[in-house]
Amino acid sequence: MKGKVAVVTGSTSGIGWGLAGALAEAGADVMLHGLGDPAEVERLRAGLAARTGVRVAAHQADLSRAEEVTRLIRDTEAALGGIDILVNNAGIQYVSPVEDFPPERWTAVQNIILNSSFHAIRETVPGMRQRGWGRIINLASVHGLVASPFKSAYVAAKHGIVGLTKVTALENASTGVTCNAICPGWVLTPLVQKQVDAKAAALKISNEEAKKLLLGEKEPSMQFTTPDELGELAVFFCSAAGNNVRGVAWNMDGGWVAQ
Repeated sequence: MKGKVAVVTGSTSGIGWGLAGALAEAGADVMLHGLGDPAEVERLRAGLAARTGVRVAAHQADLSRAEEVTRLIRDTEAALGGIDILVNNAGIQYVSPVEDFPPERWTAVQNIILNSSFHAIRETVPGMRQRGWGRIINLASVHGLVASPFKSAYVAAKHGIVGLTKVTALENASTGVTCNAICPGWVLTPLVQKQVDAKAAALKISNEEAKKLLLGEKEPSMQFTTPDELGELAVFFCSAAGNNVRGVAWNMDGGWVAQ
């Protein structure tokens, strides 16, 4: 992927950081994106550039606003060149029964997950078509395929991501631009670790026991998917072997959906 340019939203921690790292290791120049502490983001940016030898930039666009998504795309093009690989990864979560779900939280989840992905795709597809090659990778979730209680906004947004993926793939099926979705199950990110910690504290059990309980609820493999594994799948989508992989929702979920 040397000479390719990738933008990965929500990529200063967790899954996004794993995806950005895998693409950089494969040779792509990368635009990181995240709203964390600027000094910490700069440390991550400089470290990734030094480790991989590729160009790495960073951006702090507010993806809840369409004009900020456009700014992210335009600034990436100005800093690194035309975007070849778009990874829509940014997301937020809010948990509540439907009847109690705050409308503003519903809107925020849709804006960050679904709407920002639409706007980023809309802005990048023309350039990819013009250059004759492009890879759009949308991070859905196992919740883009099945549901869980109390996650109405997240499940709706992730199902929407899968639908958007299929439409984008079909509209570009005769071109060199592909679009696919990755649907992870449990991934041990800092956010999931907080859930493990909370379960351990509430039940007065060890962290390892809490992990087993969390996995046992949904994931038959009883193991977490890692950001690095997800990154390798993204690299596969960008390889020649992925040329005719179009419109899939590829679950890495330890057997969750197979049940």
